[in-house]
Amino acid sequence: MKTALRALALFACVAFPFQLIHAQPPAGDEAGVRHWLDVWTKAFEARDVNATMALYSPEVLAYDVVPPLQYNGGEAYRKDWETFYSSFKGPLHTEFRDMHIHASGDLAVMEALELISGTQSSNGQSVNMWVRVTTVLRKVDGRWLDVHDHVSVPVDMDSGKALMDLKP
Repeated sequence: MKTALRALALFACVAFPFQLIHAQPPAGDEAGVRHWLDVWTKAFEARDVNATMALYSPEVLAYDVVPPLQYNGGEAYRKDWETFYSSFKGPLHTEFRDMHIHASGDLAVMEALELISGTQSSNGQSVNMWVRVTTVLRKVDGRWLDVHDHVSVPVDMDSGKALMDLKP
């Protein structure tokens, strides 16, 4: 009985993200984008690279806060996500503020401030960092896919250092 319950629990953990990713999005462009963001948030907080990458176009172009200057294509961006997720232990949390969604037809743009919270694997320190995020989505076969990400932090021009402690 215990083995059957464990197998059922394992199946639920694997099937749940798949069902979320492939669920029919709600009608309406903005509602579809919000659905995409809900699924992305669940994948992010679960640190599930496969579920995360299922939300991106294979041709995604991304600018992240870490080198290199750009990530060209899904395979390159997958490596960035794998590195990012492995740099945390335990749960990750994200929250969005000042979000704006502009959606029309098969294109949508979302801009927001995003809080990333978690515990670093390397030193056990807590991270609570606000970043600026712009995401461009394209509707492909009725599903929104991320085709461009831009994540940044402000820079002090005099010192050339990133300002990681700013809050909205």
